[in-house]
Amino acid sequence: MAALVISALNQVSIGSEFAAQVSTQQRKNLLRGLFDSYYADAPAEVVFDTNRIWSGKLPLLLDLFPAAKIIACVRNVAWVLDSLERLYRNNMYENTGLFASDAERSTIYSRMEALTDRGRLVGLAWSALRDAFYSEQAVSMLLVDYNLLAQRPSQTVDLIYRFLDEPAFAHDFEHLEFDRPDYDAALGIKGMHRVRPKVELEARTTILPPDLFDRYSKLSFWQDTSTTQARVIVARVEPQNN
Repeated sequence: MAALVISALNQVSIGSEFAAQVSTQQRKNLLRGLFDSYYADAPAEVVFDTNRIWSGKLPLLLDLFPAAKIIACVRNVAWVLDSLERLYRNNMYENTGLFASDAERSTIYSRMEALTDRGRLVGLAWSALRDAFYSEQAVSMLLVDYNLLAQRPSQTVDLIYRFLDEPAFAHDFEHLEFDRPDYDAALGIKGMHRVRPKVELEARTTILPPDLFDRYSKLSFWQDTSTTQARVIVARVEPQNN
């Protein structure tokens, strides 16, 4: 939906020959109509869309759907890059579509720089999240820490239901099943969307050089306690008693 909305808006905005013929209200109607048409056959009253760009389009999204909310799963950026590098190395006989040229994929340094570019896989998501985090619409966001979710899934998911003001139901966190090999094949990187059966935190040693791990760890701005983000709800669960 995000791609459809952005493409449609481009067709009726400045730079298009049709811009002057479409009013602001008509543009809103067109975009709302895209959602209505796309989900016309969906019986559910609540829809989850997983495109990372919505954080950067929060004013537009909330104007179309005032009750919309964003759940952002966040993790130390260095560990996100570590996971992507592992996938790249596991697909060593494929020039993955994550990189645009041999120069980008040549070394771990060029690969990390490419992924964190403001318009690329990690950089775009990071920039969009930061955009929403410091915006006046931030009250519509819930940040869920990866480590917290992996260690305390039941309590964390319960918090998500409360944030959404939706009835909760039981989940089996030890028998999950999800994969998108067709999508991964198009990117040339197997296993990118494969989910392990059990929700748990696996300890491991990073494969990033120390300087890279340190640099990208500092990008986790939501962990900065020097500024108070009263408008942003950060998911927190009390630690278990020993």
